[in-house]
Amino acid sequence: MPLLPPPIATTQHTDAAAALAQVRVIYDAGLAHLRNAMQRFVAGEDLSGPVRACYPYVRVHTETVARADSPLAYGFVEGPGHFETTLTRPDLFAGYYAEQFRLLRQSHGVSLEVGVSSQPIPLHFSFAEHDHIEGSLSPTRRLLLRDRFDLPDLAAMDDGIANGTHRVRAGQPQPLALFTAPRVDYSLHRLRHYTGTAPEWFQNFVLFTNYQFYIDEFVRLGHAEMANPDSEYLAFVEPGNVVTRRAGLPAEAIDALGAAPPRLPQMPAYHLVRADRSGITMTNIGVGPSNAKTITDHIAVLRPHAWMMLGHCAGLRNSQQLGDYVLAHAYVREDHVLDEELPLWVPIPALAEIQLALQQAVAEVTRMDGPALKRIMRTGTVASTDNRNWELLPENEPQRRFSQSRAVALDMESATIAANGFRFRVPYGTLLCVSDKPLHGEIKLPGMANHFYRERVDQHLRIGMRAIDILRAGGVDRLHSRKLRSFAEVAFQ
Repeated sequence: MPLLPPPIATTQHTDAAAALAQVRVIYDAGLAHLRNAMQRFVAGEDLSGPVRACYPYVRVHTETVARADSPLAYGFVEGPGHFETTLTRPDLFAGYYAEQFRLLRQSHGVSLEVGVSSQPIPLHFSFAEHDHIEGSLSPTRRLLLRDRFDLPDLAAMDDGIANGTHRVRAGQPQPLALFTAPRVDYSLHRLRHYTGTAPEWFQNFVLFTNYQFYIDEFVRLGHAEMANPDSEYLAFVEPGNVVTRRAGLPAEAIDALGAAPPRLPQMPAYHLVRADRSGITMTNIGVGPSNAKTITDHIAVLRPHAWMMLGHCAGLRNSQQLGDYVLAHAYVREDHVLDEELPLWVPIPALAEIQLALQQAVAEVTRMDGPALKRIMRTGTVASTDNRNWELLPENEPQRRFSQSRAVALDMESATIAANGFRFRVPYGTLLCVSDKPLHGEIKLPGMANHFYRERVDQHLRIGMRAIDILRAGGVDRLHSRKLRSFAEVAFQ
């Protein structure tokens, strides 16, 4: 028989805050049980049996299709039935969970059932951020971990709900959220590894780039914000969880734990932090659709309000000039990394709220409008390929396909980021800057490229940040469009 924490009775709640408090009780009790057992195991104690603690769950039951009228694209279930999801990290997701609970109560008037699920918490997901006690185990004791504790089970972490392939077995509840608790925990750990920063620092608006030049400028702007005592941002966080507080604000205990890493992680992240988490996270994803898929797979569990790609592209039209902008309104997907999860016949629509914010931001930052704005920014189809040397293929067949698609620009990441935004119901957008025109003999040369980057990066980044200001001011509820809903969508945003 497994060694379990003391039993906690299932409870019913008509208050979202009380339901969240009960989730905390269950989760904290489970973690305390696992950590205590692990400390004893590391100390050499022979545990009398396998140790187990399970995630909390929240469940609702409704018997009618009727619900309160709501302008939102989330916050309600589609019809009668039992709906349930496992939950994790109520400390990190407190605001998110509380809002989802409130909306369910508002939409259906039903009670929220909170209890202990049958889904084990893997030992690896029970460690605190700076716990490394397992490192002192001998190889023999490390092997014995498998007999004494639950390890991550990939079968509990698939993306079938998000992909629309999940099938509910007879008698089983329907899902309330896109991600199960183990899937969320898995991604939180991956985020630390890939970005070098803790999930707690990630903000609800995310910028992606494929060039370090943009990160250098973001770091400069971040430190400038911290020197301004009137800045709307409270802190700037860099890889290694290195925290710079806004001028006039005292350091906090967590700041002392940060240290610059000896080398940058694979996809370093930087965070301009606001009190309500509506600041800006910027990540250098590097080159290629594989990286773009990897990082968005994991950031998606944080349920951001929007993510956008700011990067460089090849201009495919002779009328374009180096430095012109391309606002993507459609995508040709030759990235191949999402073909299994999201078939190519699925269209990836442009989202009006993001498009309008980016166009307005370009106009404001460049101080252009009308015909002048149209000369420097083209709206059109962006093609993304996984072949960096597509120009060298025999008879250049990609060129013919790109022409047939009416593409105006080519890169390697934008379609992937947009497609994963569509797949995970995260509003998305793309604004690229033309850095070369390979079809017209204008290729990147070192001196020309460096001059171009210095000229354009600052303006491009300020456009992206201004677009976020516009989206934030417009209200995040408008961002989560009904365009992203499937026929039987989950209730959680």
